Amino acid sequence: MRTSDFDFCLPLDLLANKPTEERDESRLMIIDRKNNGIKHEIFKDLHQYFEEGDTIIFNNTKVFPARLFGNKEKTEAKIEVFLLRELDPIDRTWDVLVDPARKVRVGNKLNFGHGLTGEVIDNTTSRGRILQLHFNGTHKELIKKIKELGKTPLPKYIKRLPDKNDEERYQTIYAKEEGSVAAPTAGLHFSKHLLKKLEIKGINLVEITLHLGLGSFFPVEVEDISKHKMDSEKCFIKKESCDIVNKSIQQKKRICTVGTSSMRSIESSVSSNKYLNPFSGWTNKFIFPPYNFSIANSMITNFHMPKSTLLMMTAAFTGYDLLMKAYKIATKEKYRFYSYGDSMLIL
Repeated sequence: MRTSDFDFCLPLDLLANKPTEERDESRLMIIDRKNNGIKHEIFKDLHQYFEEGDTIIFNNTKVFPARLFGNKEKTEAKIEVFLLRELDPIDRTWDVLVDPARKVRVGNKLNFGHGLTGEVIDNTTSRGRILQLHFNGTHKELIKKIKELGKTPLPKYIKRLPDKNDEERYQTIYAKEEGSVAAPTAGLHFSKHLLKKLEIKGINLVEITLHLGLGSFFPVEVEDISKHKMDSEKCFIKKESCDIVNKSIQQKKRICTVGTSSMRSIESSVSSNKYLNPFSGWTNKFIFPPYNFSIANSMITNFHMPKSTLLMMTAAFTGYDLLMKAYKIATKEKYRFYSYGDSMLIL
């Protein structure tokens, strides 16, 4: 398949700029792959589709306040810096994106205030920069200062500054392991009440970790999908999680991933006999049609942007024709798209 196959008309008014008042009050489209059926629910009714012994896999990554705002040393031009990942804690170098990129060159010095400055020391192949931070303190104190000055890294389509509500809502309620620059958005719909309902029903709630970068959110820019390269992201899967998932496989239970990040994680560590293995390392797994999934038989995911790797993975799991049919219905029924948008359960 080609990238143009995943293009569609998305009305701008369907892009969700703010979350619903309550997490679990978003809409939920149910897609039944066996009979090509589509139903409409509210997310808080999700528990009705699971039974005792089923397993739901969550990505427990926590969003890092990765957006810094500063000024160029000589011109005082305003610059936004997006911290993608720390490269070397000793040298204090970071892989970053800068905006406007045309104004930031190697050798430029940036001032973020409160004793934090930076110097651009190199360019990267992904059109970013290598930034060396300077701060009179320990590494722990540097990270604390970044958190004090940094803002919630809302997606670029949201044309407003983050507010206090975003600090809470652009984070899952089960977020634990800090390291992402984007939220695993399918998990934003879960409330404490809904998780408790699932737990009482005897459903296994399993956690893995994938620290999200921005790579999976960028549109694919080559027409031949197979030539697209995903950025690498850190992934961790513990043995205890594997044991629970593998027991559900043996018992032929429903196994559901919450989001494409959870799906990419488990598909990055599958044994030859189709069981889940512990994992600690980097993955650049890119899933697109056709693809045979090894572990999960259901998935919760949001409505994605045209030409995105997230849409391609969802099509590989759902079936291209059925997913395109669902997206047409979603636009007609005014479902909300992208990070703060509505979601679907694919069975």
